[in-house]
Amino acid sequence: MSTLTLCIVVLFCFGYFCIAIESVTKINKAAIALLMFVGCWTLFMIDPASYVAAAVGDMKASVVGLVIEHHLGSTATTLFFLMGAMTIVELVDQNGGFNFVRDTLKTKSKRALLWRIAFMTFILSAILDNLTTSIVMIMILRKLVSERSDRLIYAALVVIAANSGGAFSPIGDVTTIMLWNKGVITAAGVITEILIPSLVSMVIPAYVLSLSLKGDLVPVQDTVVLEESDGLSASQRKAIFFLGVGGLIFVPIFKTITHLPPFVGILLVLGVLWTTTEIFYTRIHQEHEDTADNRGTQKRVSKMLSRIDMDTILFFLGILMAVACLETIGVLTMLGKGLDVTFEGNHYLVTGIIGVLSSIVDNVPLVAGCMGMYPVQPTGDMAVDGIFWQLLAYCAGVGGSMLIIGSAAGVVVMGLEKITFGWYMKRITLIAFLGYLAGIVCYWAEKSVF
Repeated sequence: MSTLTLCIVVLFCFGYFCIAIESVTKINKAAIALLMFVGCWTLFMIDPASYVAAAVGDMKASVVGLVIEHHLGSTATTLFFLMGAMTIVELVDQNGGFNFVRDTLKTKSKRALLWRIAFMTFILSAILDNLTTSIVMIMILRKLVSERSDRLIYAALVVIAANSGGAFSPIGDVTTIMLWNKGVITAAGVITEILIPSLVSMVIPAYVLSLSLKGDLVPVQDTVVLEESDGLSASQRKAIFFLGVGGLIFVPIFKTITHLPPFVGILLVLGVLWTTTEIFYTRIHQEHEDTADNRGTQKRVSKMLSRIDMDTILFFLGILMAVACLETIGVLTMLGKGLDVTFEGNHYLVTGIIGVLSSIVDNVPLVAGCMGMYPVQPTGDMAVDGIFWQLLAYCAGVGGSMLIIGSAAGVVVMGLEKITFGWYMKRITLIAFLGYLAGIVCYWAEKSVF
């Protein structure tokens, strides 16, 4: 490893450490992530030719620019998906769309709510995706749980259940989508083989967390604005709900049909929902112009956009682009090859360690690196739906639950509920790790015993 590469790795590790002690330094994690992004790529520019062969002479700036733009494009697809999903969910929520879901989950018992939240999140994350599901469930939790200490436990379980639910579905997580599109796993194969391990990885942490919850919930004051305050009819509210939630369900279908990235489908749904609500509120404004000219103004999409948590968006930008620099300089590939040499022939250990690493750095480049390093074989563990690829889908997805910044779901929940890195690591990391290991053992039992 060259001195320059070592400097980039050290800078990334130092920035990661600063993010981890955010509660001590009181410095926003987004600021640190942006500094990591700029710092890593600035060091990269000292000698880009050592990493990119074409980056020499007059071509250096243009070639490096193309490399950064490539990574920025990949990152932007995640950011636009996130912004679109957050806006859609907020719009549906503000118009009372999730009231019936809240009523379905409502119970006085803290433990009963925990299990309902766990299974609802697990199922929804397989149908939608773990990112969107996390946003929806946090919105519902805010309507059900008033005590912040309890809500943090529920929110942590949402992260675990969302990642576990996304791991067994070909459309539930970015990494499973990558593996599915690459053709190394099939929809039927990953569902039948990974479903039970994923369920185990969620149930065990849920049980442990349930032991810390006792008694009944304190009722939350209903903050839903009455229909008369915005003028929407019951049928219009239902239309907004079905367009929003139905649209989110339609996104993976749209991707399958068009082969366009998921964020395009999210923007399509947002555009349709935006147009529909504008028509609704314009008509209300015209009908009540003399008495309620501002009716529904605060619930229009243009107002919802101003409520997007930019801290989370910028943190995502910084951390993904910093990791992209590590990918470009070959550190992730080098690490993967080292694991393969050290644990030759034992794919349980290799994928297990990759899963742990996915909680530290983004799982997308790790999985991408694995797909580039390991060719698909006609038979054996490396064949389509082989042990290696199915374990990789499980480990990369579920492994992200061990740290709050280890998955897209975790980052979103971290931003929405202001969960600190230290609190999650102290209270949740070991529990999530136990569930993670139990799932791997369950998969081994499926293959070896049954």
